[in-house]
Amino acid sequence: MSKVLYIKANSKLEGESRTFRVSDNFIENYQEFHPEDEIITLDLYKEGISLLSAEDISAVFGPKTDESRNHPILKYAYQFAAADKYVIAEPMWNLSIPAILKAYIDYICITGITFRYTAEGPVGLCQGKKAINITTRGGEYSQEPFSAYEMGDRYLRTIFAFLGITDFTTISADVLDVIGIDVEANVGKAMKDAHEKAKSF
Repeated sequence: MSKVLYIKANSKLEGESRTFRVSDNFIENYQEFHPEDEIITLDLYKEGISLLSAEDISAVFGPKTDESRNHPILKYAYQFAAADKYVIAEPMWNLSIPAILKAYIDYICITGITFRYTAEGPVGLCQGKKAINITTRGGEYSQEPFSAYEMGDRYLRTIFAFLGITDFTTISADVLDVIGIDVEANVGKAMKDAHEKAKSF
C-alpha cells in the first residue's frame, strides 16, 4: 500500500477552480485504479500556511528530536517524508507558482528530514518516490516561444529532484484565458490525460 500526499494550492472556492477539476478527477481515477492506497489531502489555504518567522527558522536549522514531529512547521516535512507519492495541484500565477506553495516548499525542505548535507554536497532523502504536478495556465507555455517563461513547473521539478524525487510527471491545461479558445475542450483534454496517467502512477 502506498501513501499519497495530495497538495492543493489554489485560493478559489470549491467548484470554481479549473485546476482542481483536473486534479480531483485524477485523484478519483487513482482511487479506482489503486483502492488499497491511502490518500492524504493537504489544502494549503485551509492549513493557513504562512511565511517562516525568525522563530520558525531557528527550528528549521536546529536539532531534530522526537518532539520535532509535533512542531507546527516541522510536522509538514515529516508528513512529506512519510509519503510515497505526491500530487501537486496549482495554477500558474505570474509565470510561477502561488506564493503559498513556495511557503510550503520552505516548510518541507528541512535538513535532516527531507535532505541532508554531505562532504560532496546535499543529498535528497526522498529517493525512490514519484510526483505528478497538475497545473493550469492562461496561455500556451508548453511550447516555444513562451515555454522559456514558464518557471512554476520547472521550479517544482527542480526542487523535488533536490529532495531525491526524479520521477516527476506534469499534466497541464493550457490556453485557458485566451479569447476565442474552447476552454472546456482544453480542460477536457487535460482530464483525459489525468485519467490515463492515474493508471500507472
